[in-house]
Amino acid sequence: MSTVGARIADAVRRERARSGLSAAEVARRAGVSKATLSQMESGTSNPNVETLWAVATALGVSFATLVDAPASGPTLIRARQEGGIRAANAPYEALLLSAAHPGTRRDLYIIRAEPGEPRRSAPHPPGTTEHLVLMTGRARVGPPDAAFDLGPGDYLCYAGDAPHVFEALEPETSAVLVSEMR
Repeated sequence: MSTVGARIADAVRRERARSGLSAAEVARRAGVSKATLSQMESGTSNPNVETLWAVATALGVSFATLVDAPASGPTLIRARQEGGIRAANAPYEALLLSAAHPGTRRDLYIIRAEPGEPRRSAPHPPGTTEHLVLMTGRARVGPPDAAFDLGPGDYLCYAGDAPHVFEALEPETSAVLVSEMR
């Protein structure tokens, strides 16, 4: 089992137990099969971004709660050294850089995307706000019906608790994303 897969398996089991929900109920709320949830808990699956978000939302926790490694000292992540979690139907991956510590509600990601199918995100938990700084390339980001075209250095803040989209308009598009939850 991969390190990320083991962390996800441990976290899903832990958070489901903490929630007091049955596997069937979490699967129903997340819109996934009970077999998919069972495979996540056993570490035998490679869930995509959409499945992880759905399970996190069903459990009432942040995405980072399911994928973050506990820190034991300084953390250095070199560009392109680590792979992120891929989307199912879009050329998009999210690499968690820093999860919120207990008592705080903020996660930090690097986004890497290529032109193709846009990454369409369902609403995250109520009160979520996303802050995005485009680093390279060009992208269309924000509410699906009113997305903004961004260039390097542009900053956009938008409601993460409403549907939103990230579409790379140029190859090798990257961004830094901070997700805040209230």
